Amino acid sequence: MLYIRKANERGHANHGWLDSYHTFSFAGYYDPKFMGFSDLRVINEDRVKAGFGFGTHPHDNMEILSYVLDGTIAHKDSMGNVEELKAGEFQIMSAGTGITHSEYNPSNEENLHFYQIWIMPNERNIQPRYDQKAFADKEGATLILSPNAEDGSFKVYQDMKLWRYQFKANHQEALVLNAERNYWLQVVKGSFTLNGQTVETSDGVAISQETLANIETQSDVEFLLFDLA
Repeated sequence: MLYIRKANERGHANHGWLDSYHTFSFAGYYDPKFMGFSDLRVINEDRVKAGFGFGTHPHDNMEILSYVLDGTIAHKDSMGNVEELKAGEFQIMSAGTGITHSEYNPSNEENLHFYQIWIMPNERNIQPRYDQKAFADKEGATLILSPNAEDGSFKVYQDMKLWRYQFKANHQEALVLNAERNYWLQVVKGSFTLNGQTVETSDGVAISQETLANIETQSDVEFLLFDLA
């Protein structure tokens, strides 16, 4: 079973300095049909104007992943981390017992474009932690998150894995799925068919009770595939 969450059907908030699309209910956007998917709670696609950002704010008991597509995030948190994330870098935080942090666009000219993703943890009140890295581009799959930090991936406190897939145009691939698991596919860029249905940049797809994801690309593509309980 596939359900396509079209990019233009997401929640939308434009604050001038911040243009944000919400896959699931978030802040002032509420839709009882889209409160999350399995342990995924938030997928926000944010664009932040040069020189603006999010002031210091708190989190607790949440796994928070950011993926920078364009521009730079200047990050500062209560754990003592003062970092910059460039385009292509991922950042993971376990908010655990509680953190505060800020994120802003330090550029005077370049806009910031990134995904912020929240995952509900399977352990509460853990010691907060922070990590960031760039994963090299490569054809096919790159493991980004896993419970045991396999193959250089980030550890995540949940029964899930996150894969980034990158394929060239005119490529065919059959991804084997577990029909007893749930999957969320988030298109980062490009256009392709998924089991015969067309998906494009910023679309999302809920996948349940499927054994194969047949991919046929019309352009160079990148997508995130969440393997969830």
